[in-house]
Amino acid sequence: MQNYRTYLVRFALVVMLLSMITGVTGCVCAQGLGHNETKLDTLPQQALEVVKVLLAQERAWNDGDLNAFASGYKRSPDTIFIGHEFSRGWDGMVASYRKTYPTRASMGTLTFSNLEPKLLGSDHALLVGRFRLERSKKEGGNTEGIFSLVFEKTPDGWKIILDHTT
Repeated sequence: MQNYRTYLVRFALVVMLLSMITGVTGCVCAQGLGHNETKLDTLPQQALEVVKVLLAQERAWNDGDLNAFASGYKRSPDTIFIGHEFSRGWDGMVASYRKTYPTRASMGTLTFSNLEPKLLGSDHALLVGRFRLERSKKEGGNTEGIFSLVFEKTPDGWKIILDHTT
């Protein structure tokens, strides 16, 4: 069932990209509800733009481009990352990523799923979902979890200002 959900999410994202090219302002998007359920929703353009940030991050990570991955975050001393520890600031977050993932092999292959965006007004959004990182045992082994992200609409587009990943 997980593969089916992944297929639906990826299908919805392809439809989203096509809608952007053709000028359609909404999209049908798959959202995982539970173990065996998937719900299709139409998302507003701004919610789709938030999802696009995460897709770009997934692509950058899997290309081994940590700088492009980090560009999804607001470059600010106020950006917050909550994982095993609490950290504040874009520079510290990037330094932590570089220390934890020093090689392309240690980065593995990242996949996001069950993405559920919610607009919190015209300039903020919430996105929750799941991640899976596949890598060899030598590089730390596979891991997966959940996350919640708060985005802010900036002159440079939607940027993550708070990342809580477990």
